[in-house]
Amino acid sequence: MAEEHYLELSENPVQFEHASSVNNVFFDEANKQVFAVRSGGATGVVVKGPDDKSSVAFRMDDKGEVKCIKFSIGNKILAVQRTSKSVDFINFIPDYPHTEFSQECKTKNASILGFCWTNWNEVVFITDQGIEFYQVFPDKRSLKLLKSQSINVNWYQYCPETAVILLSTTVQGNILQPFAFRNGTMSKMSKFEIELPVVPKPAKLSLSERDIAMATIYGQLYVMYLKHHSRTANSPSAEVVLYHLSREGSCKKSHVLKLNTTGKFALNIVDNLVVVHHQSSQTSLIFDIKLKEPDCALNIHQPVLPARSIHPYRIPLSGPAAVPSQPPVPCQLYSSSWSVFQPDIIISASEGYLWYLQVKLPPTVNLLQDKGKLMDFLLRRRECKMVILSVCSQILEVGEKGSLPVVATVFDKLNQVYKDYLEAEQSYTQAMESGPSRGSAAQKRPVRTQAVIDQSDMYTHVLSSFTERKGVSHKFIIAVLMEYIRSLNQFQITVQHYLYELVIKTLVQHNLFYMLHQFLQYHVLSDSKPLVSSNQELILRRRVCGSVDAPHLPLSPSRARLPRRAGYVHRFSVSLLNCVLSGVFAAVSGEHVPTRTPAVPGHAEASVHGQRRDHRGSAVEAAGSGCAQIHPQRRWPRQRVCAEVPGRGAADRRPDAVLHGV
Repeated sequence: MAEEHYLELSENPVQFEHASSVNNVFFDEANKQVFAVRSGGATGVVVKGPDDKSSVAFRMDDKGEVKCIKFSIGNKILAVQRTSKSVDFINFIPDYPHTEFSQECKTKNASILGFCWTNWNEVVFITDQGIEFYQVFPDKRSLKLLKSQSINVNWYQYCPETAVILLSTTVQGNILQPFAFRNGTMSKMSKFEIELPVVPKPAKLSLSERDIAMATIYGQLYVMYLKHHSRTANSPSAEVVLYHLSREGSCKKSHVLKLNTTGKFALNIVDNLVVVHHQSSQTSLIFDIKLKEPDCALNIHQPVLPARSIHPYRIPLSGPAAVPSQPPVPCQLYSSSWSVFQPDIIISASEGYLWYLQVKLPPTVNLLQDKGKLMDFLLRRRECKMVILSVCSQILEVGEKGSLPVVATVFDKLNQVYKDYLEAEQSYTQAMESGPSRGSAAQKRPVRTQAVIDQSDMYTHVLSSFTERKGVSHKFIIAVLMEYIRSLNQFQITVQHYLYELVIKTLVQHNLFYMLHQFLQYHVLSDSKPLVSSNQELILRRRVCGSVDAPHLPLSPSRARLPRRAGYVHRFSVSLLNCVLSGVFAAVSGEHVPTRTPAVPGHAEASVHGQRRDHRGSAVEAAGSGCAQIHPQRRWPRQRVCAEVPGRGAADRRPDAVLHGV
């Protein structure tokens, strides 16, 4: 069986000139841009971003080797670091001077490790002796120091999504100091310690920049530590430790991801999943921190799925040696030349490609056998709707009694998300109707994600086709339908009438009138006007216009009270008389009752022989054999049949409730 790959590289990667002796390649994590700098910029700088609109090409003077180059947000100001003492700036704002201006770090004898843009005109210098926060004035070609902090720094990490800079301090490097930036302010957050597997003696730098990454997972900022153990025969495998970093309060160790192997690893975040790449085995593992292991007090996680390689990728040949008919060459996956950036970027500088890592959901369906766990996994993914609906159909294909508890679990998980969305929408509507209150933030309208599977989705893609499937027990079909209605009622979600109609249709088709009687009598099927219409017309068509082998079921008091409970007496009378009169008029003409398109989904179509009365009211047997006889003692109700329902116009009448003249 072919291996199923649940990870793949983006189909349309960002292409750039590969790294060489004359071309240096840089990546800006904030703007997701690749810089190809030829000869220090003298022969050209080409900037490629996520789309063609963010691509820029220009030249600049060769003033030495470029150590770092980044645009501010919106490509307004370019910053270039060529030395360890200063950073140069160039305006790219229209009508502003295009000449360069420079800024040296304020701390004496300090070396600039790097810089980060936190806004279009705010930049942070990170030195080995501290951090300096500047505001840039492009019109004056100058910078103003807003705030600084002295601290010994080994290396740093930056998370552009949250504008948080993480500094490695102390001799061992395992004391991390975060700083947060917002609206021109710099805030010092609580420092925390990374637990090292082995404490070296004498003390030396033990925590590497390669083993730390920052990323946002489910809206929360985490520091991910790739923890290696000593290479001995009995040493445990590597693991990823997640520290939850909040702006207020201390940073706490919150999750541990067990890798069950050792070697070189790299981390990505894709669709709130932690992806761990293992170079030697050329496979990847995925973890979902919201999937908790049973009987586990701590948040210790095993891989959600078995290890799999990224889907093979082929690179088309280009350049003067390329032949049009020559097929693309396979890309070397998990290459040592790969550079991995957060959250989901993989760059091959030697080949000149930037890919976005993506998760494919369909292959995960067969790799995760626990359907409840599978549903929890899928409901948290972005493009999940059609995969979830296909899983529901797949579960119902089994058709075994043992699968009903699984079906119930799946329905409950779907309706929990459905209920949460309905409550959020209702809360938003009430807030809008009441108007904004003082001191309260503006409430945002809840976003309907693909995880919201409503009743129409289930009816259209799963249940309607399931009820028509051949070879499935009608008892199992009814059990599934009632299980879905039970789940909706459990979460206090109003059941739509077309689901009730689907139940009634299934019961009538299999002559389960006794069960329908029980459902109506004990209010399993809630009273509603569409329900009255569907229930009575299906039964009457089956009994009056149906085949002779249909069981005779008198109109019980519970069904007779149903139109009155639903406030639908007039219209029900019209519908009832229409069905009866259709059979009588068919007897007069000696023809079948013509079929018509039902107005309510699920109505049965029937064409049978009827019978007629003469003007004296005596029964006359209709043409054709086997027709039900109408006896003289069964007389019509003494009620005038009108062309219009009192209080209703012609536009209010249903298409299949047109009255014929008598």
